[in-house]
Amino acid sequence: MPDTPSRSPRPAPVRRPPRFCTGSIMRHTAVMAGTGAVGLLAVFVVDLLNLFYISRLGDKGLTAAIGFAAAVGMLQLAVSIGLSIGLGAVVSRLLGAERHEEAGRVASSALIVMIVVMLAIGLGTVAFLDPILRGLGATGDIYQAVAGFMRIVSPCLPLMALAMGFSSLLRAVGDARRSMTVTLWGAAVSACLDPVLILGLGTGLHLGLTGAAISTVSARGIVAILGFASVRRHHLLARPRLDRLADDARLVGKVAMPAILTNLATPVGAAYSTHALATFGLQAVAGQATIDRITPVAFAFIYALTGSVGPIMAQNLGAGLLGRVRETLRASLILVLGCVLFMWALLALLQGPLVSAFSATGMAATLIHLFCSLIVASFLWVGALFVANAAFNNLGFPLLSTAFNWGRATLGTIPFVTVGMQYGPVGVLVGQAAGGVVFGTAAVVTAFVVTHRLRPGPQQARQPGPATVTAMTGKAAEAELAEIDGTDRE
Repeated sequence: MPDTPSRSPRPAPVRRPPRFCTGSIMRHTAVMAGTGAVGLLAVFVVDLLNLFYISRLGDKGLTAAIGFAAAVGMLQLAVSIGLSIGLGAVVSRLLGAERHEEAGRVASSALIVMIVVMLAIGLGTVAFLDPILRGLGATGDIYQAVAGFMRIVSPCLPLMALAMGFSSLLRAVGDARRSMTVTLWGAAVSACLDPVLILGLGTGLHLGLTGAAISTVSARGIVAILGFASVRRHHLLARPRLDRLADDARLVGKVAMPAILTNLATPVGAAYSTHALATFGLQAVAGQATIDRITPVAFAFIYALTGSVGPIMAQNLGAGLLGRVRETLRASLILVLGCVLFMWALLALLQGPLVSAFSATGMAATLIHLFCSLIVASFLWVGALFVANAAFNNLGFPLLSTAFNWGRATLGTIPFVTVGMQYGPVGVLVGQAAGGVVFGTAAVVTAFVVTHRLRPGPQQARQPGPATVTAMTGKAAEAELAEIDGTDRE
């Protein structure tokens, strides 16, 4: 019987050393944040164009409806962000310790959990949409417009979870370019579909918010597909194992659950502010909705920075390079300061054209002018809070992040906004800003204390070589990697 040629074994993927554990910290931080900002800026510009297209329909109620839809969407987004933070923190720490097999297993398990959780939230949103929207103050035609939007977007939340999860994994491995490219493709899809579906260009069919919803779902689907293809290039996904699913989910959940609670605080505070502004009429809500679209575009770099600084800290933590962890915190705050000063000057110059571009009048115009000339400066403290939260989440102290964000959303929002309401919608915005200054300052001071108290934990050698040294912060992070060791030996 002739010998059958044996199939050559598939070559093992080439493992590169952790990207963030060598080289300039400022350069890593700036490059990761810069490339992330390009992708986010594209997404936020598309959101801004959505509002622009809606405003061109000539219905002020639809512009206000965007504000109500954003309040509900922020709650959904908060959960997805929290889950992706947990995924990125654990995987980055494992990659820093060069424990690639565990990283791939945890990544696959976490993505499965993210899909299930976000599907449940999406269906639950649809089921309880009436009390949610009426609680925010949406009535009449505005209610119907928002409800139609949410009934399309909410059941498709797993697409958003996958898109964010894959993006988090690409940042964890340090592939800033592919993370940016994937996001740009999603923005390009939205940019092409929005004018057609919202304004009916070339079709004569004006779908309004329904068109915006269809475009949103389509873009998220594209990002999820391209993100999956990009992550596979790094061999970051392993075949899911049901017997490890619960253990892996618990590991990610230790960071994700506090992170979810942390991110839920922001929309809760925003919902209270939206409710307060709604008492002053649709123009006040429309003004806030416009500001909510301008802010992410203006500060895309800061939003990207807070998503990029976590993997840098976590990789260096996993490798035991605690001095580089502290340096990352300092570099991030310097970049926040530079970004805020630049955007303050730019928005002060562009406030007139912005008011005209969005056809804002009356109180809506007043709020936009106030934001561009004064309130924008408060983002220095908001950015500092974001950076501090990223440090807490990735260094083993996620409950501190939860405490500061909820403090800002409650003690830093409700009393300040309540007092501000005595002075009208302007007072509401000033109250929001004042609360952010207080809690942003406290959070960044605490972050410096935490990073200066870090101590290297016990070394755990899995394979020979210097790359197996791991360093933990606090008992929580120490136990987390120890648990992974334990499950691998079972």
